[in-house]
Order: sequence, then C-alpha cells, then structure tokens
Amino acid sequence: MEDLHEAIVNTVPSASFGLAFCESSGPCLVRSTGNNDELKRTAEDLAFQVGAGHSFVMLLKNAYPINVLSRIRDVPEVVNIYAATANPLQVVVAESEQGKGILGVIDGSSPKGKETEKDVSDRKQFLRKIGYKL
Repeated sequence: MEDLHEAIVNTVPSASFGLAFCESSGPCLVRSTGNNDELKRTAEDLAFQVGAGHSFVMLLKNAYPINVLSRIRDVPEVVNIYAATANPLQVVVAESEQGKGILGVIDGSSPKGKETEKDVSDRKQFLRKIGYKL
C-alpha cells in the first residue's frame, strides 16, 4: 500500500486520493491510506464490499486515472489493473468456500451508436481542452 501511495503522490502531487487494500492472509483486514478522508472512507467501503483478497480500490480527485496508471503498473506487487475510469463501474466477483475473487469489471455503458465526423472533431477538441494533446 505504501508503494501505491507514493506512486500517486510522486506522479500528481495535487491529487486528492483514497486507497484501500484487502489483505488475504493474517488478520484479513481492509487497510487504507490517502490524503482525503472522504475518498479514503469510500475506498474502504468499496474494498470491503468487493472483499477479494489482494485487491485494492483507488479513488482520485484533481487527477485523471490515466495520469497515474503507468506508475501504478510499475509497482511490482500489482499484477492486474481491471479499470482506470471515471465511469460508473461494476465489479464482477465470484465467491467460493475460500473467499472472493474478481472475475472482471463492467466499465461504463454499452455503445449507443457509431462515431461521426463531428464526434471525432468534438473528441479531439476535448483532448486538447484537458491538455492531453497539443
């Protein structure tokens, strides 16, 4: 958890965040850290609801998930990242006698149509507006 905390702070110092981690051995507690109490409590609640060992929930404010994604991937203990999104998210969890595990996620909504030339122009303008492209 400390490595994830440092990855966020060192990548986007102005980010507010809450991070919660589900232990899968020993006391099997939800451990948490962060610099925003509300995000930290929400991350704890979400992690506890998922309840899958060795999983974590990270919530960000004043940063886009893509800002920290490569640094999170570089943390040696991180095996999979299921989503980095601002969309509504559903976590698909399986439960056995041993415990719970994440099968995958449902990220956002299904497509409602196909992109038009205007949509392409709007998307490119938006990316420039938020500073992702020059």
